[in-house]
Amino acid sequence: MATMAGGEYTSVKDFYRDRSIFITGGTGFMGKVLVEKLLRSCPGIKNIYLLMRPKRGQNVQQRLQELLNAPLFAQIRRDSPHDLQKIVPVAGDVTEPELGISEADQDLLIHCVSVVFHSAATVKFDEALKLSVTINMLGTKRLVELCHRMHNLEALIHVSTAYCNCDRIDVEEEIYPAPFDPEQIIACTKWMDDKLVEELTPKLIAGRPNTYTFTKALAERMLLRESGSLPVAIVRPSIVLSSFREPVAGWVDNWNGPTGIIAAAGKGFFRTMLCHQDKVADLVPVDIVINLMICAAWRTATHRSDSITVYNCCTGQQNPITWKEFVNLSFKYSRIHPVNDAVWYPGGRCRSSALLNRICVTFQHMVPAHILDFLARLKGSKPIMVRVQAKLDKAATCLEYFSTQQWNFKDDNVRRLGAQLSSQDRETFMFDVKQIDWPSYLEHYILGIRQFILKESPDTLPAARSHITRLYWLHRTVQFGALIILLRLLLSRSSLAQTVWFSLLSLVLRMCRMIV
Repeated sequence: MATMAGGEYTSVKDFYRDRSIFITGGTGFMGKVLVEKLLRSCPGIKNIYLLMRPKRGQNVQQRLQELLNAPLFAQIRRDSPHDLQKIVPVAGDVTEPELGISEADQDLLIHCVSVVFHSAATVKFDEALKLSVTINMLGTKRLVELCHRMHNLEALIHVSTAYCNCDRIDVEEEIYPAPFDPEQIIACTKWMDDKLVEELTPKLIAGRPNTYTFTKALAERMLLRESGSLPVAIVRPSIVLSSFREPVAGWVDNWNGPTGIIAAAGKGFFRTMLCHQDKVADLVPVDIVINLMICAAWRTATHRSDSITVYNCCTGQQNPITWKEFVNLSFKYSRIHPVNDAVWYPGGRCRSSALLNRICVTFQHMVPAHILDFLARLKGSKPIMVRVQAKLDKAATCLEYFSTQQWNFKDDNVRRLGAQLSSQDRETFMFDVKQIDWPSYLEHYILGIRQFILKESPDTLPAARSHITRLYWLHRTVQFGALIILLRLLLSRSSLAQTVWFSLLSLVLRMCRMIV
């Protein structure tokens, strides 16, 4: 168990007492959960400084208020609203020199901050390389420069991704050599014009599927070189989904990863995807990642080391779920807890053939989308389905690389960290992925998408279930009708076949009358 001066175990909660924290990316999906968890489970914390940039005509104070009014902070607003005053917005931008932070605010951070969590990043897979380098690499470099000036820094936690080393099957908890010198990539994107960088991008990222994984790998390598004697740890989550337990099961607030696709599948208009169903889908709940990050900072501070410890925050080793199980459970709970105004009965499947999947996309996604848009025009409504399907197709294409392959993310450091915690800390800051019951978790995930993404009240579930039942019978009727037409076409040339056909049809009608 971790100790501080004096040899006694210091709990995670006690470690954070009277300490000030600096968080980048605090308005993102993971950042929000981190802020909420620190306030709720470490009540002795002094201040949380959030790097925020003004946008959409809002200053940072207004953006902070909007953040704290979100459903995620409902429990704190109810039980300890005064703790929200500990959150201090710091105007800045990771794309600017010195993070765009004023001298006065820099001075404040330098003298007050003990722990830094760096989660600011662009997570868009298809982001332009120049912007991805600016945010994911230059932003990290600028933060490290600020950390070197901090008088009381005890831990810097850098959020990376398990897929930054997706060019290898077995991924240990270590920083691997980068394909290029990070400084050279930064220099190239500075002097090259946007068009030239765009043309060179496929060659530069060769071996990786997108600019996100490429720049994240280079950022880790750069961190190793730039951090010097700073106390640093890296946390690498896999595919981050909704919360497991905290502060409410199923909380999610963005369309990233599989979430947007699952929402569309629940509406009935996403039905096929390229996916190798027997491969492991390495999914991890957001609150498990956050608990690990908080404990990684505690461990980094209480056990100083000259090296950077890496934590692969993944489920594939200890509690794997296949894509087939994930898809089937998602459809199951999308039918039990249906969304309002579904256009068709939720259903579909993974396709292992790219050609077959493309054919199915054409006939199951694009053709119905054009029909719905045509009907919308006739009614004088705005046609949107073709545009929606184009976005979904783009999202599915981005996910294909991860749904058709499998990696072995070793997580020995994560297990060791769990073993070093007291039983109370293990419970308060739970990151044991073996505790995830996938059917229960995915049921809450579907309910979370319904409530937090689609903004549909639980009160509307009875009406939605009635609607989905009608869609089920309509779906079956269409399937049966299509089968009859097919049989009629196949059997139309033979008199014997026609006799069989009419006998079969008569039998079906008699059975229908018996059912009625």
